[in-house]
Amino acid sequence: MNRMIHDIQKLKTEKDAVILAHYYVDEEIQEIADYIGDSFYLSQIATEVPHDTIVLCGVTFMGESAKLLNPQKTILIPNSSASCPMADMASIEKIQAVKEEYNDLAVVCYINSTAEIKSYSDVCVTSANALKIVSNLPNQHIYFIPDENLGRYIASQLPEKHFIFDDGFCHVHAEITKEEVLQSKELNPNAQILVHPECTPDVVQLGDYVGSTSGIIQYATESTCTDFIVCTEIGILHQLKKKNPQKHFYTANSIQYCPNMKRITLNQVHDVLKNSLNSVSLDEETSSAANLPLHRMLELAQ
Repeated sequence: MNRMIHDIQKLKTEKDAVILAHYYVDEEIQEIADYIGDSFYLSQIATEVPHDTIVLCGVTFMGESAKLLNPQKTILIPNSSASCPMADMASIEKIQAVKEEYNDLAVVCYINSTAEIKSYSDVCVTSANALKIVSNLPNQHIYFIPDENLGRYIASQLPEKHFIFDDGFCHVHAEITKEEVLQSKELNPNAQILVHPECTPDVVQLGDYVGSTSGIIQYATESTCTDFIVCTEIGILHQLKKKNPQKHFYTANSIQYCPNMKRITLNQVHDVLKNSLNSVSLDEETSSAANLPLHRMLELAQ
């Protein structure tokens, strides 16, 4: 394993490459990454690093987003089959139908979506910046795609706007139930409940804190509380424990696990660097259209 890590570091130098990793990938991938973060952070950092090659350790839509923001760079994804089911849950036909039904409409697209879906949208958002961006939009009607749970959470904070929801979801967050959270709370009565807004509304209502993965980490790190029930994917526990070795973190159930994020291995990172495999490519028309909502996201999030 040490030899593998040594070879990866050597290849990074040879290829002028940088490794970006999401909080949900395995801890051994997080340990070799140059930057670790949530979708918003990775989108930002991809535009700031000077390297010619970016290895994006996350699901495929993240690689597409990095390519859209950096068309001149080589974007490598370690596992091209590591997709996000939610990304395919929005449809172009429904977007067009909603556009025809409402005037003054903004199609707000969660970054967990394909480049094609982004190309039909007005602005992209992440769980970290969705509230800020949607509140800054002049539009009265908001069609939020594809994640219904995140959309409903944002809508609850902005009652002055009218939301239309899609029926997409993240299976990891949707499978965390209110009953499981309450059971964990009963076992750990002093624990605060930290919830990702992709969870269902009844779970969100239980949260002492509701926010993105980066927000959850920041909250737990700054809190004087020492016990937490974490309602998001278990990959986040690595950074939570690393930053807070004296604190205790519990999950609501044993299946807070994204199999697609966990498909990425050190061998794959090594192979894509060595052989320039799985380079992300997008057609010019889709790239041009999908680039606009991503750049608008970065502008409105300032």
